[in-house]
Amino acid sequence: MNRIPEKLINFRAYEGGSQFIGLVDAELPDLEPMTETVKGAGVAGEYDSPVIGHYQAMTLSLSWRTPTGRLLGLAAPKIHQLDLRGAIQEQDAANGTYRAVPLRVTVNCTPKNTKPGKLEVGSPTDSSNEFDVTYIKIWYDGKEYIEIDKLNFICKIDGVDYLAAVRLALGGQ
Repeated sequence: MNRIPEKLINFRAYEGGSQFIGLVDAELPDLEPMTETVKGAGVAGEYDSPVIGHYQAMTLSLSWRTPTGRLLGLAAPKIHQLDLRGAIQEQDAANGTYRAVPLRVTVNCTPKNTKPGKLEVGSPTDSSNEFDVTYIKIWYDGKEYIEIDKLNFICKIDGVDYLAAVRLALGGQ
């Protein structure tokens, strides 16, 4: 099969797994490892070495056409569990058919910034929320590919938990 992922057909955003939060656009967090530059005797120059399983601050952004009760409610200083569920359009080039492939992203996050937006007659307000993400899990086509849980020392990528040995060394499981 020659599958070609083409585009996001559509998605919905939920809080707490079931409460639809409205019409939003979402910018998912970058997964940027923490690094340290290594240099010295025996190394021809220097290189950046990742700290296994550790990531820079991760930010989720939601953009809204206008302020809503959900946008304003997400400003509450607490941990919010958000669930983004989408369908990716994939073409099978061998037989010319399309299929919808499920994509799901779950995050635990706290608000960093809430912008109610600007008021201009007949225009969207460019309202937005920005969140600090401490937990993210991503499924594609029903398979879990990424789970990063900063507070519980979990870093699973494609089925491998890269922090399992670290948890063991620290006296955990």
